[in-house]
Amino acid sequence: MRSPSTDTETDAGAAIASSSSAASGRGFILLLVAVAAVSPLGINIYLPSMPGMAADFGVDFAAIQLTLSLYLLTVAIGQLFIGPLSDRYGRRPVLLAGLAAFVLGSLLCLIAADIGLLLAGRVLQAVGGCAGITLSRAVVRDLYGREQAASMIGYVTMGMAVAPMLAPSIGGALDGVYGWQASFVFLLLFSALTLAGVLLRLPETNCHCGPTGAIGQMLRGYAKLGGSRLFWGYALTTAFNSAVFFSFVAGASYVVVELMGRTPLEYGIYFGAVSLGYILGNFFTARRATTIGPNRLILAGSFMVLGSVAVMAAAFGLGYMHPVALFMPMFFVGVGNGMVMPSGVAGAISVRPEAAGTAAGLSGSLQMGCGALTAPLVGALLGGGSIWPMIGVMAAWALLGIAAFALVGRAAGP
Repeated sequence: MRSPSTDTETDAGAAIASSSSAASGRGFILLLVAVAAVSPLGINIYLPSMPGMAADFGVDFAAIQLTLSLYLLTVAIGQLFIGPLSDRYGRRPVLLAGLAAFVLGSLLCLIAADIGLLLAGRVLQAVGGCAGITLSRAVVRDLYGREQAASMIGYVTMGMAVAPMLAPSIGGALDGVYGWQASFVFLLLFSALTLAGVLLRLPETNCHCGPTGAIGQMLRGYAKLGGSRLFWGYALTTAFNSAVFFSFVAGASYVVVELMGRTPLEYGIYFGAVSLGYILGNFFTARRATTIGPNRLILAGSFMVLGSVAVMAAAFGLGYMHPVALFMPMFFVGVGNGMVMPSGVAGAISVRPEAAGTAAGLSGSLQMGCGALTAPLVGALLGGGSIWPMIGVMAAWALLGIAAFALVGRAAGP
């Protein structure tokens, strides 16, 4: 007679094999790309409209920036719960609930007649956004080992980067023809189609979920991660490098539209360079992670980010007040981030593979938390009409990213 533990192991192995089989093919990867793209779309598509939205709602630019900083803050907090909930109840049901919240939030933003309802809609969107970010990564880690996970996350984020590359251009064009509400129509349709795809195509990949995943286990998982220097090294490096990008996002539309006198559509077109760089960085990581190694990619990418911010500062210091001086260095920031993010995330969620969802949630929360912190800071500092506060904040985050990676170098183990 076989023991219950043998039956459990057999069932788990069969479930893993079934999930891997169902998750094979380009269609599944494209679905993960769509899931992961929901949040970047929610962040980027309406950025060209922010100055116009401020005028429409009768508020200043700092007030309309709350729609960005509150979104990022909600995603940061939400991932702390989304990850453990998916470890407990499974990836599929938690993701379905999150995407449904994004659909509802998009509808509220679309019909908003005042800033209060708009902010409420953004909070609901953020709930779905954090589910997409966290669980797309956790699903990959469920199915692949650490180095292969870095490669697969690179492919997913490479495809996902198409969304923020195209989103500002789409948003700027929609704004010019139909007004800012059209961007939220786009988000409503995209999230609804993604929800349908998950419902029809995504199997459950977490073979460890079940009644044992209680609140106490969730807290123990966080305690184990909290005591790991290796986890903090990977998680903080990715968070600080992503904060460089969020600092740029928080202030770039104001700089381009208000200080340089360009149109929202021009901003959207130039912004594509940032995402193109991110795509190339992710493509390089996807192809070379298993041969170069994640740690070398992280270190090289972090120095590329810092060097690119220095080039931006030099260009404006020489008086070159043109979008090229802003977006050309940001192209290389995108390349650097494309090298750092997949490798750093794969490292963070591989410290405790049995708690991949919890680790993905905590590392993602740190990224969005830094974004939520830096967005209102940059917005407030830019009120003086100078680009230098934004560049200064970007440089500070880049330096912190390099310093944080020292924790990985000194860690003897998890």
